[in-house]
Amino acid sequence: MKFIVIGIMPQEKIRQRVLAIARGDYKPKSSEPKIWFTSMKSLAEVLSDDNRALLHVIAETAPESISALAQATGRKPGNLSRTLKTMSNYGIVDLKRERNIVRPVAKATEFRIVAA
Repeated sequence: MKFIVIGIMPQEKIRQRVLAIARGDYKPKSSEPKIWFTSMKSLAEVLSDDNRALLHVIAETAPESISALAQATGRKPGNLSRTLKTMSNYGIVDLKRERNIVRPVAKATEFRIVAA
């Protein structure tokens, strides 16, 4: 599985970077981070030991639903659903909707962190 490059930069600098890209003043390199956090603390909350273990379980077992993942991990579905939604918002997990079922898919289990 591939790795994801994650950047850490203050909110104002992230905003300036996004605006420069939108104006066409700056073209990001393919090796630059695609996911940005405003602090190490916020990164640590999303990529905690438990959440990284969860990503490995998703990658190894390819669960058919959040309920199946909850059974495999022993976590409550509501708590698991919130965690997966947060990780999905950052682009770390895909939540594939198939009929009435949501299937989690880990985009990566390894991360490179760049602090700007």
